[in-house]
Amino acid sequence: MLLHDRLKDFRLILASQSPRRQQLLADAGLRYELAPRFECDELFPDDMAADDVAGYLSRLKSEAYPAELEERDILLTADTVVVVDNDILGKPSSREEAVAMIRRMSGREHKVITGVTLRSKSAVKTFSVCSDVVFRTLSDEEIAYYVDNYRPMDKAGAYGIQEWIGYVGIERINGSFYNVMGLPVQRVYVELDTFLE
Repeated sequence: MLLHDRLKDFRLILASQSPRRQQLLADAGLRYELAPRFECDELFPDDMAADDVAGYLSRLKSEAYPAELEERDILLTADTVVVVDNDILGKPSSREEAVAMIRRMSGREHKVITGVTLRSKSAVKTFSVCSDVVFRTLSDEEIAYYVDNYRPMDKAGAYGIQEWIGYVGIERINGSFYNVMGLPVQRVYVELDTFLE
């Protein structure tokens, strides 16, 4: 039986305000309800390995969900981080920070890691997916054009692969394209299928 048929007896709740995650789940044929916005302090221990942060934050978001889950509910939370030289690049707080982030990734490889947590009344599963992304060397003019026209302040690492900079700036990806967009849909599909067993 296909997963979307198996899910008919469940309520999949997506706790994310990201329009990209919402679109990716919908495009995969997975029906869901959007959770109302809620607060979560996205803080992690200073000594935590960069590769573990996304999974940790997705679990933190799951635990911060304010409503009690019903018997047939499955809550999905996610967090995406960009890692350069073991430093985590979160969402930029200013134009200058966005420009600096992209300049730092220009001409080199970085990692995009998305952590996902699935939680029901009786079980919880957290996993992470990593993709390696290589930017060609970008000019200051190109970086400024992207930041000023696309205003990527809501995106980890200050860029969206599905936007102009992805078309003209990314040389190659090793791993899931959709993971770089914010949700590793193929892995989510497989994990959800297992989670229902």
